[in-house]
Amino acid sequence: MNRRLFLALLGTSPVLGAIGPGRGASAQGFLTTADLAQSAGPVWQAWKSAYLRPDGRVVDTLQNDASHSEGQGYGAVLATEFGDHDAFQRIVAWAETNLAIRGDGLMSWRFLPGEPNPVPDLNNASDGDLFFAWGLVRAAQRFGNRAYLARAAQTAQSLAERCIVPNPANAAETLLLPGAQGFLHENRVVFNPSYVMPLAMREVAAATGVIELAQTAQHAENILMRLARNGPVPDWIEATPEGMVPAPGFSTNAGYEAMRVPLFLVWSGLNRHPAVEQMVRIYNRVVHPGVPVPTVIDPSTGSVVEASPDPGYRALAALVSCSGTPGQVGSDMPAFDPTQPYYPATLHMFAMIAANQVSPECVPI
Repeated sequence: MNRRLFLALLGTSPVLGAIGPGRGASAQGFLTTADLAQSAGPVWQAWKSAYLRPDGRVVDTLQNDASHSEGQGYGAVLATEFGDHDAFQRIVAWAETNLAIRGDGLMSWRFLPGEPNPVPDLNNASDGDLFFAWGLVRAAQRFGNRAYLARAAQTAQSLAERCIVPNPANAAETLLLPGAQGFLHENRVVFNPSYVMPLAMREVAAATGVIELAQTAQHAENILMRLARNGPVPDWIEATPEGMVPAPGFSTNAGYEAMRVPLFLVWSGLNRHPAVEQMVRIYNRVVHPGVPVPTVIDPSTGSVVEASPDPGYRALAALVSCSGTPGQVGSDMPAFDPTQPYYPATLHMFAMIAANQVSPECVPI
């Protein structure tokens, strides 16, 4: 995809404006101006047609059309970025009716259509709640409705109360639990590094006053730095008084979950973070034209365990490689393809937004 087409799809120019929360916009600015939905129509319409049902449910066709709080949160952020208030309202309304049934402002993590009990597990997923709150915060400004902030504050406060805990490996730090139940044990905490999105956590904290999110984001950046000393950050880790160790029963690879770590760091303006640099080394070594992009990597050896031809993963690799390489201009980010599964398609959208907002040098040439 060339630069002219990319910018035509995502707006006329990269957005670098920085009006802080509480002064009119988010720290990174919105994707473009108010006419964005028209100029970016083909990409956003393609994503909506493929993954968003008319009632506001974001579906994952690879998982029997299941829906997750993650998808609703991601969809809320995307709808806000693309200035689509109608889609945003439908996404939020569906989530409120079908997932926000716990009574504490957080959402149950999964919806199974066609089942007698479509929400069999009331546990939440903190990344879905975080993105949902982030979408609400950005929507409050984007659509001029401050009522969204009250709902965002409810989610933020519940995350702070139920999903932020001391780090057993370092008493001066806190950790974001993957969910309110099942991850906190005596003297150990199971931690998913990809659930941390520093930019989202800081913007939600600034807009709602729940400072624990911003503090935990800072701690997470330091934790990710330590985890990246010897290789790419893994999908899951366990924090113990003895330090960070592999989490029993969870993936120790750098796979489909951990690939979001460098994406979220780059989107947060942290393209020189060691976790980004580790993935740059791997991508520069194994990503080539016409060759499937690695999706699962053995952190101990750097060897590729799985790879995929889906363009969303190539877009992610292109963003990370470009933004993490000093002096590089232009990336080989492919055109958006709505025939790929929901997950790589959504990462593709995020990579395009991050390039437009914070790494304009990585817009394709």
